[in-house]
Amino acid sequence: MLEKLIATRRQLHRHAEIGLDLPLTQVLVLQELTELDLEITAGRDLSSVTAVLRGGKPGPVVLLRADMDALPITEPSGLPFASSTGAMHACGHDLHVAGLLGAVRLLHERRDELPGTVIFMFQPGEEGYAGARTMIEEGVLEAAGERPVAAYAVHVDCMKDSGTFFTRSGPMLASSSSLQVHVSGTGGHPAFPEHAIDPIPIAAEIVLAVQSFVARRVPATDPAVVSILKITSEQLAPNALPIGVTIGASVRTLSRDTFALMREKLVPLVSAIGEAHGAPTTTDYQDSYPVTINDPHEASFALDVLERLHGRDGVQVLSAPLMATEDFAYVLEQVPGALVVLGARPTDVLVESAPGMHSAGAIFDDSVLGKQAETLAELAWRRLQST
Repeated sequence: MLEKLIATRRQLHRHAEIGLDLPLTQVLVLQELTELDLEITAGRDLSSVTAVLRGGKPGPVVLLRADMDALPITEPSGLPFASSTGAMHACGHDLHVAGLLGAVRLLHERRDELPGTVIFMFQPGEEGYAGARTMIEEGVLEAAGERPVAAYAVHVDCMKDSGTFFTRSGPMLASSSSLQVHVSGTGGHPAFPEHAIDPIPIAAEIVLAVQSFVARRVPATDPAVVSILKITSEQLAPNALPIGVTIGASVRTLSRDTFALMREKLVPLVSAIGEAHGAPTTTDYQDSYPVTINDPHEASFALDVLERLHGRDGVQVLSAPLMATEDFAYVLEQVPGALVVLGARPTDVLVESAPGMHSAGAIFDDSVLGKQAETLAELAWRRLQST
């Protein structure tokens, strides 16, 4: 199947699409699935695809998921299958789709022996659109008539050794939130700052206070990362104090408790600093994705399956969570399961020079698709047999 999976992945790569509306991607997935004995449903408010495979023997339900959307990045690679849409699969979701399509075929070929049911979740909008949450609202977890007992996903990584799998029990990926702060000033002459409210030093104090809050109020054993992403001023003239400053920050945490702490305490901290200087502030704290938490039992089960398939040398237990985010977290909030990372750095690319995920230079070794497909299929197969 590998040659076909690579061809499918490259077709998806060439026609990369962004967000919740992926018509070309949806059509390709449907074309691959309609010839099989599946119950297929398309999304209402997003171009998702849900397919249900019912085995020939009674048993529970397991869910396998792939995200499908790309990023708004123009691809400079010059590859024969480079994207022609102005978007780019710089996070490997094209491999996720092709790998899950391979798993569908592997399980479908042995459906008469399958002791239960598998839901295949093809999801748009992972890159900031919470597509998994929308699919849950539209009923993906009830697609088979009963909820899954377990859920799994495999995410490729272009910076990790090709063909090696990584996972861990407990927190796997961070939560993500955004903090936007606007500090209002009065404007004025820079020669007479005492007659004005200058938002620049107030904004600088807010930045330092937020960093100090993380260092002194958040436990070192349950860390948070706050990154200031932008500081912009509203200046009416080159020789005038600004009338306002906007600060944008990213907030990432690894537990639900610290997630709640940051949301509860950061906004009043910022407001108090502005009030102390007589500068009105407005804050907007937006939750994005929760912490991706691997269920301990399912993570242990997944590690056992991975070692059986790929040997102990092909599997690594992560010593700490990764600070990236994933909206598969919404699924894992409701269904015990595990997210697994699969290295896909081309063998001719050195790790120290490998372009990062979400970069215009990101490049993936799609020869791992065979391993991805068989791993997803084996996780579902063995989980159904173990119940």
